[in-house]
Amino acid sequence: MRVVVDLNRCQGYAQCAFLAPDVFTMHGDEALVYNPRAADEHREAVARAVAACPVQAITVEGLDGPGGSPPESSARAREGLRRAQESFHGH
Repeated sequence: MRVVVDLNRCQGYAQCAFLAPDVFTMHGDEALVYNPRAADEHREAVARAVAACPVQAITVEGLDGPGGSPPESSARAREGLRRAQESFHGH
């Protein structure tokens, strides 16, 4: 899985660091450090981080797994996070 964060877009909300602390870490109030080659075991946490990013700064290649289809647990995580994101943004 390849993680890319658009650091020009990132505003340091730290939702990713809260939801996937093994992949994303905040240094100080605004500096994000992340592992661009996150292990497969962090797939669900990364999916949550992607969905929760208020400025959509995180993109991931290979999030759906090696077969190309998302694991059922990831699909559930995405749906739950989509709802949480809509709630956060007032939709």
